[in-house]
Amino acid sequence: AAPGREGPRRLSAAAMAGFVRELERRGGPALRLEQRVAGGVGCVVWDAALVLAKFLETGACPLARRHVLELGAGTGAVGIMAATLGANVTVTDLEELQELLMVNIENNKHLVTGSVRAKVLKWGEDVTEFQPPPDYILMADCIYYEESLEPLLKTLKDLTGPDTCVLCCYEQRTMGKNPEIERKYFELLQTDFELEKIPLDKHDEEYRSEDIHIVNIHRKQ
Repeated sequence: AAPGREGPRRLSAAAMAGFVRELERRGGPALRLEQRVAGGVGCVVWDAALVLAKFLETGACPLARRHVLELGAGTGAVGIMAATLGANVTVTDLEELQELLMVNIENNKHLVTGSVRAKVLKWGEDVTEFQPPPDYILMADCIYYEESLEPLLKTLKDLTGPDTCVLCCYEQRTMGKNPEIERKYFELLQTDFELEKIPLDKHDEEYRSEDIHIVNIHRKQ
């Protein structure tokens, strides 16, 4: 097994079992994240969300007082972690996930040193209320439906300014259409954006895995 492989792998078995998932933090008490066992994606803390949340804790990206937006937030794990690091965060997802996001914001508000709020954002639709462009956009495991690629890319283009840093973390999947969807996404992305992969040795030393990648994405100048 790859070094650190058991990190996210071990955790995801635990994540599926209970309703509350604890995410350890370097600087104090763990985040407590409610999950929804019944029903589709976005209801549990996925491995890529753990890896990205823990990468933020390494301090590689200065977050204090920065304006941060999370797309496809699900449980809100990544955005709430950013808020505990001093960022002013908006976690976004579909209407049906707002209640779960609100619960998790409420459960962890005593750990937040910036601010955090939840809003509905449907990819491909108007993003005027999220302007001006944020300093950071966070995405964990947002690439899995072929039909969502075009709306997601439109949203990224509409939200980003010349200085916006997009951090996209995803688990490389080899099943079914996943490799094709992934290839198409990065191909389309490169029309307007420059991509730089963050090396594995820059990820959190425990929360890392050979098949979970973090890509730093900027608008082409």
